[in-house]
Amino acid sequence: MLLATLLLVLAASAAGLVQPLVAQHVLDGLSDGRGVLGPVLLLAALVVLGAGLTGLQSWWQQRTSERVVRQIRRDLVFRLIRLRVPELDRRPPGDLISRVTSDSALVQNAATEGLVMVSNGVLSILGAVVLMGVVHLGLLGVTAAVLIAVALVMVLVLPRIREAVARAQESVGAVGAALDRTLGAARTVKANGAEGRETERAGDAIEGAYRAGLAGARYVALVKVLSGVSIQAAFLAVLGVGGALVAAGSLEASALIAFLLYVFYLASPVGSLVAGLSMLQQGLGAVGRIEQVKHMPVEDDVDDPRERLAAVAAPGAPPVEFRDVRFSYPGRAPALRGISYTVPGGTQTALVGLSGAGKTTMFALLQRFHEPASGQIRIDGVDIATLPRSEVRRRIAYVEQESPVMAGTIEDNLRYAATGASDEDIAEVLRLTRLDTLIDRLPDGLRTEVGNRGVTLSGGERQRLAIARALLRRPEVLLLDEATAQLDASNERALREAVDQAARRCTVILIAHRLSTVTGADQIVVLEHGLVRAAGTHAELVEADVLYRELASSQMLVSEGNEDISELADVPR
Repeated sequence: MLLATLLLVLAASAAGLVQPLVAQHVLDGLSDGRGVLGPVLLLAALVVLGAGLTGLQSWWQQRTSERVVRQIRRDLVFRLIRLRVPELDRRPPGDLISRVTSDSALVQNAATEGLVMVSNGVLSILGAVVLMGVVHLGLLGVTAAVLIAVALVMVLVLPRIREAVARAQESVGAVGAALDRTLGAARTVKANGAEGRETERAGDAIEGAYRAGLAGARYVALVKVLSGVSIQAAFLAVLGVGGALVAAGSLEASALIAFLLYVFYLASPVGSLVAGLSMLQQGLGAVGRIEQVKHMPVEDDVDDPRERLAAVAAPGAPPVEFRDVRFSYPGRAPALRGISYTVPGGTQTALVGLSGAGKTTMFALLQRFHEPASGQIRIDGVDIATLPRSEVRRRIAYVEQESPVMAGTIEDNLRYAATGASDEDIAEVLRLTRLDTLIDRLPDGLRTEVGNRGVTLSGGERQRLAIARALLRRPEVLLLDEATAQLDASNERALREAVDQAARRCTVILIAHRLSTVTGADQIVVLEHGLVRAAGTHAELVEADVLYRELASSQMLVSEGNEDISELADVPR
């Protein structure tokens, strides 16, 4: 497609290049008294043909341009969605988004319009040089000397444009990051009266983009001035030298006029070449940021059929098993220091402990958001490192502590990972999570829009919707990270009953800070400093483990005499 654009450029340039020669022929005919109707009609036809070809080239170029940016954005989105979680954690979403929107637009301009303008300028200049040589070689030498001198200065200036644009795009990414931070926590910002501080923070990034943009604009303006000056200087030089030659009788006046027309003709391709080079430099500045995305680590699934055959569940193997698993976040103390634990099938297992004990890290490793430094995590006897991440996540459903609700309808969210679920399946999970009464009250029922990040729902409703979404997948293992944190007592009881029922068809692993929600679990694992400190039932741990007893006592689940009083709490066991 780009080749077709260049061919149209070449044809339009050719139509323009021969016009001065035809004009010279017209002038010679008028001075000799010959008829000029034919040359005049030819000149008019060339003008119309050139205009038509230019219009066609412009349309085709824009079409090519849109296709180029579409492909760039598709490739970027495809890669960004597959970035590894640690990479996503350390990069502001607004900066990544700006690479898809702003940077890709600069590359679009450079790859199509910029490249076409450079090609058009080069071809037109070469054609003009050849024809100017046909008219008079001496005047061509004068013109070339002026243009080359100016071109040497431009070579020094053009790279500065790329540097300035790269800095400007980094600043634009910072603006996007600042806005994402502010708009993503709009209620917190307003509730704390922090609008001024956030405006100032974004304003600093905007100011940085402004300064970098001005620097680039100065260099672009300088290049344009130099290109204009070069044509004017060439015109004056040719006029002076050519006038002297005409006066001396060594050059026809019509030839000088034709040559001067070529000099004026050069103004357009030289301007096109300069503008195109400026666009290319701007595009190169943005290409660097796009190339960074291409080198960011992505999740590379294992899709070797031999490994899939080998990854057959071992008979009688536990659904989840940690074998001496160690893990550290970059620059931090070890989060897991050799976790070994087996989760029996069809049970509820709770992970408890102080903040930083490693509970959420275990869930992150189970979902392969991170990879252990050493050791193995097995599901059904198979090391998850040998399974595609998609397969691991198909078997294990995960509900985060503040599980996000996607913009769309309630039904869209429910079917997010279970597109083939039946209406009966949906009705069942709604009943289990007590969302059925909410749906009945809503005029649009399941088709009710939940707004951006589920803003039209309460915190408890969002959490129950996330749990219903997970249950609808019918996973083998269900991970609940403090899933009841935003529920009132009544809904918490209902949800615990739902989890009890879910445990009959899958293994449930819960993280809990409120021990009252897990006293009825089949087993409770106490973590401390990345190690398994103790494991057992609530009653066993109250008797055997000091840390668990202290936690239970602080939440009034144990009396002063270390007597288990959890049964007095209105919590399902």
